Amino acid sequence: METIIKTTEEISFITDVDVSLANAIRRSVGEISILAIDECDIYKNDSVLYDEIIAHRLGLLPLKNQKVKADQTIEMKMKFKGKGEAVEVLASELDGDVIYPDTPIVLLGEGQELELIAKAKAGKGIDHAKFMPGLAYYKHLPKIKISGDGEKQTELVEICPDAFEMFGEKIKVKSAAACDLDDDDMKNYPGVEISFDDKLVFTIESWGQMEAKDIFTEACKALKGNLSEVAKAIK
Repeated sequence: METIIKTTEEISFITDVDVSLANAIRRSVGEISILAIDECDIYKNDSVLYDEIIAHRLGLLPLKNQKVKADQTIEMKMKFKGKGEAVEVLASELDGDVIYPDTPIVLLGEGQELELIAKAKAGKGIDHAKFMPGLAYYKHLPKIKISGDGEKQTELVEICPDAFEMFGEKIKVKSAAACDLDDDDMKNYPGVEISFDDKLVFTIESWGQMEAKDIFTEACKALKGNLSEVAKAIK
């Protein structure tokens, strides 16, 4: 396995695992328990947005404090009154630990009010997208071949700067794993051929509730647990 990117928010690596296993791990990300706002009691709403839209926006806010019990509910209050023509109400006005406090919720005009209590609980992405901790995806590793004519296709550096770079007056491959083009895209660029390896480029992007590497680990644990249940059922 070759690691390409490893940060708190993103991890990407090249692996030779089978596509079926990679897809099973990807789907298992939805089996991870995540804290999110599930209910919202709105007592005042003078904004132009319906209650349901505000509740939906709150539900998609990534929250901190993921170590909560399955049956535990966390209440977060918000009370805001507009002062001026149009005041932006941010997620930081919510009495709780949000990961991106500068996320806009709604605009309030002079004298308009918003008062609510949001209730967060743990859930899984297989039940609703708001409980997803991030995004997992994979692709086959590209194999790029550049001939003499292909070295002159400098436009590819602008189209896909992460995959190609200049070497003097010629182009060369910077990172095949970063290439999102295929051979069909190369019809207008003679001398550059793209095929695909059996290896996969697997990527996980975190939305902040947990680190990307932990999403991968927990997804593998969830998959293992589900397989154990199947094994018990057929004994």
